[in-house]
Amino acid sequence: MNKLRGNPWAILMVLSIGFFMTLLDLTIVNIAIPDMVDHLGASLDQILWITNAYTLALAVLMITAGRLGDLRGKKNLFIYGVALFTLASLACGLSQNPTELITFRAVQGLGAAMLLPQTLSLVVDVFPAGKRGAALGIWGVVAGVSGAAGPSVGGLLVTRLDWRWIFFVNVPLGVLAVVGAIVLVPAPRRTVAHRFDATGVLLSTVALFLLSFGLIEGQKYAWNGWIWAMIGGSAAVGAVFLLHQRGRQAGEPLVPFSLFADRNFSLMNVVGIAISFGLVGLFLPITVYLQSVLGFSALKAGVVLIALSIGTFATAGPASVLTARLGGRWILFTGLVLFGGGLVWIAAVAKVGGGWLPVAVPLVVMGMGAGCTFTPMANEVMRNVPPRLTGAASGVNNALRQVGSVLGAAVIGAVLQGRLASSLEDQAHRRAGAVPPAFRDRFEQGFDQAGKHLDVAGGSSGTKLPAGVPAAQAHRLQETADAVFGHAFIDAMRPTLLVAAGVLALGALSCLFVRRFEGESANPHGVPLSQEEVEAAEADGAGAAADGAAAAAPAQG
Repeated sequence: MNKLRGNPWAILMVLSIGFFMTLLDLTIVNIAIPDMVDHLGASLDQILWITNAYTLALAVLMITAGRLGDLRGKKNLFIYGVALFTLASLACGLSQNPTELITFRAVQGLGAAMLLPQTLSLVVDVFPAGKRGAALGIWGVVAGVSGAAGPSVGGLLVTRLDWRWIFFVNVPLGVLAVVGAIVLVPAPRRTVAHRFDATGVLLSTVALFLLSFGLIEGQKYAWNGWIWAMIGGSAAVGAVFLLHQRGRQAGEPLVPFSLFADRNFSLMNVVGIAISFGLVGLFLPITVYLQSVLGFSALKAGVVLIALSIGTFATAGPASVLTARLGGRWILFTGLVLFGGGLVWIAAVAKVGGGWLPVAVPLVVMGMGAGCTFTPMANEVMRNVPPRLTGAASGVNNALRQVGSVLGAAVIGAVLQGRLASSLEDQAHRRAGAVPPAFRDRFEQGFDQAGKHLDVAGGSSGTKLPAGVPAAQAHRLQETADAVFGHAFIDAMRPTLLVAAGVLALGALSCLFVRRFEGESANPHGVPLSQEEVEAAEADGAGAAADGAAAAAPAQG
């Protein structure tokens, strides 16, 4: 074991376990949503918080954790983060109600935020330039495998065991990662002293929380004055945060404003937010559609969702090669168009009683689009950033992409919930003629508030049949209720998917303003690159692919 201590490949294995665990948990949760609703009695807005609590913690704390890694040592922060994530996973699995699960999901997000910034930094630290490209290439494969494995592993665990095992599976992985880090990773060395901006962290946390809470809970509280006060308060606190950061630009701000002077950096952050928004816009409605409308098991739904990863694997490599030769402008544009087009395709073909193939084909197209975004987005965002700001640039970019996930989940959830509430009422009224006259009024009334407490596991709104229904008519009544839910959900899903497609379209348009790549940034005077510079460029390209893949997998939560 002593021979392995400090061995970069052994360290990569340990870091990959922690990395894989956090990304697996993001995709694995979606497939278990119906089962969690069924056993915990969670409402739709609570389901949104189960997914958002994790992402919100990541968005708020990513930059802070990176700073703390410099202060307290990257090894220490990685170990603390994995340990906290593992304990929180155990607590999630033992949760008895939605409130407990939401709380421990937030703690999970805290642990993930502590460990994720340290992992890529440690890889760069322990690998020499000549081997860094291969190491970061493996890093990208781990990101892709975790995204592909999440739905199928989750479906298998939920089908054969219980939803709680999607969290329990993290415990042995976490223990292995902690022990491996303690034994194999070298002792931390403090090389740079950073000031901890507690005020900035507090302001950004409050601003993001108020915004997310207002958007997620808006439908539930009928967009009353308190909701709009929270959204307005978020804007006000956000403005104070920017003023605070302005006063710290001469020191070590959380957000260096000089980064945004580069057009490509600013535009790529817009693109990153759009991609994160689009992924969330797909996974929340499509998971419910596959299991509750089409009646697929969790395992079958997970297998169908692998189509997304198949498309990603098909284009990620070629996109990386083409980016190195041509720049990322048109590759990014193509990727976003394919991604958004896939969303529109699913919205067009979704129907009650449909099969898996009409969904799987557009999922492959969407995956191909996503594969075209990983490397070019990361390359363009870092192309003109000076070396002294690369860490800050990476932190800001990752944090903004997580903000995109939070905003996406909030907006998509609000649109889906709002449309579903009205669609259920409308469909119940349309189909009430199939219900015996004595039960029609109660049947329609049962769907009035269904959008606020959605039983996505049962294939209907969760509304119980009216009391006193004869057994001979109960089956017909249940079929009518299922039809009401299925058609209502599709009516609500279509505009929801189109909202996400619209955001992706804005991201695609922003790509048209990216500065054209003609080789001047990498080789401004046409001088041939040295072998060391070529190796460094290859390492940067592989790292960009890994960073982009890692960013995409969390957006699926």
